[in-house]
Amino acid sequence: MKTPVTAVPVLGADYLLAGLGVMFVVTVALRAAPFVALTRLRDSSLVRYLGRTMPAGVMAVLVVYTLRDTSAELGSWLPATAALALTLAVHLAFRRAAVSIILGTAAYMVLLAGLG
Repeated sequence: MKTPVTAVPVLGADYLLAGLGVMFVVTVALRAAPFVALTRLRDSSLVRYLGRTMPAGVMAVLVVYTLRDTSAELGSWLPATAALALTLAVHLAFRRAAVSIILGTAAYMVLLAGLG
């Protein structure tokens, strides 16, 4: 004898729209929260300190992450070395941490895919 199949109730449009609405509100609130907090902390010495030191910290973490798995093989150290040289050159030329980090990371990924 077969077991009867129980019907799964289909959720109504109101339920789905309410769920989407909650997700929208939470997403917007999470995106806005750092900007609201920053307006209140703009004159903070801690925020000024972090603004000065974080780019160098991010670069140091990226260098360690990039070099941690390199080996003597050409496909391993060449992308890392070339990307680090590009990152350093762009940073010294333009003094824009975000630009140098993005270009260096992109170069590393492209070179790794091409040589790896």
